[in-house]
Amino acid sequence: MTPRWTPTRTAIVLAFAGAALGASGFASAQASGATAAPAAGKSAGKGADKPAGMTVLPGDDFFAYANGDWLAKTEIPADRGSWSAMGALAEDTNARIAKMIEELGAARGTSGEARKVADFYAAYMDDAAIEKRGLAPVKPMLADIAAIKDKAALVRALGASVRADVDPLNSTDFFTENLFGVWVAQGLADSARNLPYLLQGGLGMPDRAYYLENNTRMAELRTKYQQHIAAMLKLAGYDKSDERAARVFELELALAQTHASREESSDIQKSNHVWTLKDFAARAPGIDWNAFFKAARLSGQERFQVYHPGAVSGAARLLAKPDLAVWRDYLAFHKLNQYASLLPKAVADQRFEFNGKALTGTPQQSVRWKRALAATNEAMDEAVGKIYVGRYFPAADKARVQKMVANIIEAFSARIDKLDWMAPATRAQAQAKVTSLYVGVGYPDAWKSYDGLVVKRDDAFGNAVRAEQFHYEQELAKLGKKPQRTDWAMPPQLVNAVNLPLQNALNFPAAILQPPFFDPKASDAVNYGAIGAIIGHEISHSFDDQGAQFDAQGRLRDWWTTEDLAHFKAASAKLVAQYNTYQPFPDLAVNGQLTLSENQADLAGLQAAFDAYKASPAGKAAGADGERQFFTGFAQGWRTKMREASLRRAVLTDGHAPAQYRTYIVRNLDGWYKAFDVKPGQSLYLAPQDRVRIW
Repeated sequence: MTPRWTPTRTAIVLAFAGAALGASGFASAQASGATAAPAAGKSAGKGADKPAGMTVLPGDDFFAYANGDWLAKTEIPADRGSWSAMGALAEDTNARIAKMIEELGAARGTSGEARKVADFYAAYMDDAAIEKRGLAPVKPMLADIAAIKDKAALVRALGASVRADVDPLNSTDFFTENLFGVWVAQGLADSARNLPYLLQGGLGMPDRAYYLENNTRMAELRTKYQQHIAAMLKLAGYDKSDERAARVFELELALAQTHASREESSDIQKSNHVWTLKDFAARAPGIDWNAFFKAARLSGQERFQVYHPGAVSGAARLLAKPDLAVWRDYLAFHKLNQYASLLPKAVADQRFEFNGKALTGTPQQSVRWKRALAATNEAMDEAVGKIYVGRYFPAADKARVQKMVANIIEAFSARIDKLDWMAPATRAQAQAKVTSLYVGVGYPDAWKSYDGLVVKRDDAFGNAVRAEQFHYEQELAKLGKKPQRTDWAMPPQLVNAVNLPLQNALNFPAAILQPPFFDPKASDAVNYGAIGAIIGHEISHSFDDQGAQFDAQGRLRDWWTTEDLAHFKAASAKLVAQYNTYQPFPDLAVNGQLTLSENQADLAGLQAAFDAYKASPAGKAAGADGERQFFTGFAQGWRTKMREASLRRAVLTDGHAPAQYRTYIVRNLDGWYKAFDVKPGQSLYLAPQDRVRIW
């Protein structure tokens, strides 16, 4: 099964199947492909690692200055498109979790959800049994597809394939292979009820750009993708696979032409469309929407939040007079592609040949236990997380982080009070958002239940299908219920963090609250620079170009004066222009607009964390050395290397800038110049009037 969390969705936890986080989240698997600097590093004990060599000045390249030794010595693992401090932490965390699950499986007394977790993992690990079963598990699905004889049956099949998808407010990536994805949350303008969000999908490549951009790299990928479609169909016994693949690709190309771009998807105002069932018939004619929604188990819903109306109308046009043979081949390929990891090795390897090697430049597939853990986390994320925090997350760590959160929120609030450009009415609304934030640290207040999920020790394929359906049912169960601000979007074992604008809430999972981001033995300077910057980043997402459009109740509402909004947009435009100048390849630059939300959160979050550190007893006592530790700790959290294919994909599709350029946000903070004595003429130097100041 292809996980809901995949490396295409701004992932940190690379071995956790690539767990997702999005545009309002802290980090991504994508990061810098910078050339290693020749500086040598030494351990600084309980402080940040202090670069011993001064070959690279902080003011010329702060990323290389802080990380030169690591960059010079580190090789990207063969099963990765990138490697980072976060990737290493995720790897260590996942190894502990896998061992924990294996121990549970071997223990006679394991029962309940723990037994389900152990059995799911064990079934996936039994590759011999999977190989022996061959294509038998997927054949009934392929037979159902082959039995589609008319348009009505096709519409029912497409509706039945709908599953729960990612939060569009926390991802610029909509990588669902089903025609549409569904996400359930409160309406953009209505905090009193949950609505089903309808999202664009149906593509086997990560984004419309892969189908539409006219350059050599994309042309090569399109050729390889058609070869991949043909190979998958051939493995399943379909004749004339090359001809079928060409027609499937043309269908996907037509779908891609209807899709919103990533920049459009990140513009909430362009995505705020509430349709009734009658609206679908009028605005997206061509299919029987009653039949579609009945098959999708969404009958009876009065209103839908249509996030991508162009894609919905476009798909309906393509279905008005469908070529049934092409649509059958399309559905068959995507079914095979979706469940490839649970089918014989030849099928799984073929999927990796394209999704791994071609798309990300990763030369080697992850070993079996990593994929088994990814699938288990995908199926029962909070069941695994509950066991994890019971073993590995001390109450003392939670309390200390909660204190840091309170300090940084206070610092952010103080910055709002000091803004000379903000009118009192706007300031009051901003402060209301700050004071009403729900901040979850470590793990949810209440755990999901997995009662009713059937897991069999000898049925890896069936387990995955049932888990996917179970998750969809959990999401559908939210419809008709009051939204809960305390619901978590991330499991505790994920190395990540997130801001949830509709809930006015933050999640800081337990797994990120470990070294190098949070270390109980480290100095306050390092902790505020590392985890403090993450905390500040997530707080600041409530006030980035997207988050600032939501009020304290999570409603999409304009709470700005005209003058204040104009100032905010002008300052943001300066940040867009700054990031547009970063160019990792001669033919490819960072997209300052696509990455604006993350860059704003990096800027405001780092400044708030720095203020909080400076106000702390340790910050008052440590002086300039502590300030240098703070900024170096921040930069060392971003130590990352990427293969070229992965970096190119990141620049094109990720809402986060590559890591090197995220580190460069320091050039906008006056405190960084003072700490490192950065002078005019150095590459990162900005004159005071050119430094971007928003919050």
